[in-house]
Amino acid sequence: MTRKRTGTLKRTATGAALTAVALAVTGLALAPTALAVTPATATINADCGGLGTGAATLTATQNGTAATITLTSTAITAPVALGADSIVSSLTLVKASGAAVTFSGTENPAMNTGDPVTVGPLSGTVASGDSLEAFGGQLKMTIWGFINLTCTATAPQSPGPFVFD
Repeated sequence: MTRKRTGTLKRTATGAALTAVALAVTGLALAPTALAVTPATATINADCGGLGTGAATLTATQNGTAATITLTSTAITAPVALGADSIVSSLTLVKASGAAVTFSGTENPAMNTGDPVTVGPLSGTVASGDSLEAFGGQLKMTIWGFINLTCTATAPQSPGPFVFD
């Protein structure tokens, strides 16, 4: 009788393991696919007046219709020491049709005077198929509520516009 119970326990354990594997595989097959923006990063040449002129990297992410973009640049520098999350930023990107999409937020790391500038992630809403370009748009930053700075791209972004799924 002991042998029969051991065999039953082994069959039950094996059956449970196979069921778990089957459910895991089914779950993977039915899981929604992640939406992605391509390219994930693009480079622009930005003119930010007194903050500097030069290369900046835009990094984009997407989760459904929610998207974020972060701008980083070693050529554009902080005019003064800034605390974390102290810059109010809005980045406007344009579609081929001329319509604009704005990404905004107050995310930034703490920066000392002369440090490379990073703003973001800035949040925005996109639609499937949106193709967004920095050239023709602008980045506006407000520091301490009264220092307003504007950056513009001097040429199209490389390798090309962000295309959202």
